[in-house]
Amino acid sequence: MTPVKLAGYEFFNKTLKSPKTILAPMVDQSELAYRILCRKYGADVCVTPMFHARLFSEGQKYRDDQFTTNKEDRPLIVQFCANDPDILLKAARFVENDCDAVDLNLGCPQNIAKRGRYGSFLQDEWELIEKMVSTLHRELAIPVTVKIRCFPTVEKTIEYAKMIEAAGAQMLTVHGRLREQRGHHTGLADWDKIKAVKQALKIPVVANGNILYHEDIQRCIEYTGVDAVMTAEGSLYNPAIFSSGRTLPPFTYQVAEEYLDICKQEKTNPGMIKGHMFKLLHPSLPVHTDLRARLGRARELDEFYSIVRELKERVTKEIEEKGESPDEQGQPDENGIRKYAYWRCQPYIRPALPKKDEPKNDKKRNLSEASSEQPVANNKKLKEDTEVCASC
Repeated sequence: MTPVKLAGYEFFNKTLKSPKTILAPMVDQSELAYRILCRKYGADVCVTPMFHARLFSEGQKYRDDQFTTNKEDRPLIVQFCANDPDILLKAARFVENDCDAVDLNLGCPQNIAKRGRYGSFLQDEWELIEKMVSTLHRELAIPVTVKIRCFPTVEKTIEYAKMIEAAGAQMLTVHGRLREQRGHHTGLADWDKIKAVKQALKIPVVANGNILYHEDIQRCIEYTGVDAVMTAEGSLYNPAIFSSGRTLPPFTYQVAEEYLDICKQEKTNPGMIKGHMFKLLHPSLPVHTDLRARLGRARELDEFYSIVRELKERVTKEIEEKGESPDEQGQPDENGIRKYAYWRCQPYIRPALPKKDEPKNDKKRNLSEASSEQPVANNKKLKEDTEVCASC
């Protein structure tokens, strides 16, 4: 007997198991090894990196290089960018037996997405979007979900979301920023627009944006009424952002070593490993600049291990000699940014630009006055328009 395809809240509750936290899709960053790490720290659902539907549908090598999973890697959503319904469906059929839903990326704001005609640069092509979503909804054995960015007005954003719901999407993730909000002009996500979308739809809605610390997850849920919260860059610098009940973030070297242990079991591209190492160790590297230089040259797993263990030895000695300062226990400043010792995982806060360069549509929200949900530039040019930011 063919299994019944669940929809809406039945899918959300039974298949996804009523999640509150979701690891976002991030190119070269939400690969299997990192998904395993984030699940360990409490991520309820994980999304793969965004895959290019045409390349995925055409090449076995691309599929093998890009998509790996295992039986513990569930609930799992696989994300694609696309601009052709038939090609998208062909790509999705390669994964429909190995995941719980397929997600359509309509959020990528990068220039490479503009050149490739995908992501947020499709958000004015509603007829095409409707056809892609409805094709997957009709033809796939698993549900289709969608991730979007907002329009300048609440009304247009709601209309957009309703169109996607009517086309057959069974869950919608709303990144509360405009297409133009990227790079140094990322600004704060608009939780009011996310709240309005949640109130207007009948399917589960997930919020994305402005998650610096674990407590921001519940704050976002309470403010917007969403069913779950997705986080991108915040999780890259501190995967324990998904964990409740912690008094302090974990040591940077501890999380880095845990990730490397997973990479020993799950073969991972060295470039991906290095990218994670720089983010996980980010607070510590400015203090131990020689280790930062070594990390830049590292290529093998043993080299990464050596750097992490050297950092652990130095930090352990410093803590034994000086202890951990009372004023580094997570006290928030006037902007809601918490102060921790350099050896603890913490969000990366980008310096503010001069006011004359700030986008006009930025407005302060009733949450932390800085955002970790910023685009992460890929270190290399990926072929065939596959580069994407971490918070699409």
